[in-house]
Amino acid sequence: MPQHEEVIITQPQKLIENFDSLHPTDIANSLRKIEKDSIDDFFFVLKKVPDELLGEVLLELPDNLRELAYEELSIKKLTDAVEELESDDQTDLILELEEIDEEKAKEIYDGLEEEDQKDIDWLKKYEEDEAGAYMQTELFSASLDETIGDSVKRLKEAKESDELENIHQVFVIDENRILIASILLEDLIIFDFNKTYDEILRTDENKFKPFKVDDHEDIDNVAKQFEQYDLSVVAVTSYQGILMGRITSDDILDVIEENATEQMYQLAGVNDDFEHEDKLSTTAKKRALWLFLNLGTAILASLVIGIFDETIQAYVALAILMPIVASMGGNAGTQTLAVMVRQLALGDIELENAKDAVKKEVVISLINGFLFAVIMGIIAWLWFDTKLLGLVIAMSMVINLFSAGFFGAAIPLVLKRFDIDPAIGSTVLLTTVTDIVGFFSFLMLAKVILL
Repeated sequence: MPQHEEVIITQPQKLIENFDSLHPTDIANSLRKIEKDSIDDFFFVLKKVPDELLGEVLLELPDNLRELAYEELSIKKLTDAVEELESDDQTDLILELEEIDEEKAKEIYDGLEEEDQKDIDWLKKYEEDEAGAYMQTELFSASLDETIGDSVKRLKEAKESDELENIHQVFVIDENRILIASILLEDLIIFDFNKTYDEILRTDENKFKPFKVDDHEDIDNVAKQFEQYDLSVVAVTSYQGILMGRITSDDILDVIEENATEQMYQLAGVNDDFEHEDKLSTTAKKRALWLFLNLGTAILASLVIGIFDETIQAYVALAILMPIVASMGGNAGTQTLAVMVRQLALGDIELENAKDAVKKEVVISLINGFLFAVIMGIIAWLWFDTKLLGLVIAMSMVINLFSAGFFGAAIPLVLKRFDIDPAIGSTVLLTTVTDIVGFFSFLMLAKVILL
């Protein structure tokens, strides 16, 4: 597979001169660098991007820069750029423009060809999590009674006129556009070009059975099929089996990346929608809400410590060792939580077989609990020259790591049961549990054993 090295050009004039030799992604990345130095240079170069590249360059820009571009570029320039895109990307740009400037979006839409307008109208009907919202209507299809030679001739003409790109196979349909088969181009070229598709398919009906998804299928399920069967493209059909379009791997990669980013942000209590805001106050406000919730859980843990204030005063070493117990429990719980949330997202764990997953995480936590109980018990004994103190922290370590494993596995499952995204709120709940169980077990054991 040929390697492509990233090319970043930060001199505006040099970038303009090299448009023809650069990938749209490299142009977008170069524009990002230029914008940091000068917004005027950014707009100057952006307006010079050829129409056939501009749409793809815009799609590669981060949200905040894309919004600036929409506001700065003329209706004519944007219309020409949208015309060069495939139907799914056309729809994405029009929808984004409608959120920013509905009137401008309408003028661009009105300037498009009637066929493009029909595709956009059709794709806009789908919900954002449905397969139909990600499909493109441009594809290579052939009827059963068509000869292979005639269809290949059509493909050649379509490629020469830039009507089609990223073609992997031919979708064979009947007179009602119902999908019958899917034949890879590498298989197609070995057949007799004088034969019809019907003649080819009669030899082996199952060999060219197509991979297809319903247009209302959840896009996350589609992404799992791409991963499971190493697909590069999948056909999208209606409930009657009529061929509607196709979804390519580049769109699925975007879906996977978006899901991974969303999960990572949610686990950290960060809202992805506000991370690209220009106003620092807006981003700070959204993060502050999550931190306020964390503050409440921290106060709960402090109240537990307050119950044992006399115990801590009588044995100052407890104050030194307390953070170790809570920290170990929190880290062990976070490990379990990350594994469970990711496996739930990938579909590796269902609620029906969740009991085995919980057992596994609890056993792992207990093994680590006993291991670090011995290590920390010896350290505490030697540090403060008190055997019983080592026993207290060792027992507390086992209890807290057990609770970390159990609740780290159980919390995402409970949230999933109530149709709540396991990535949302799991961290706060888990931290609260491990802190309270860690402090309470450590201080209660100290009160009973030491005092």
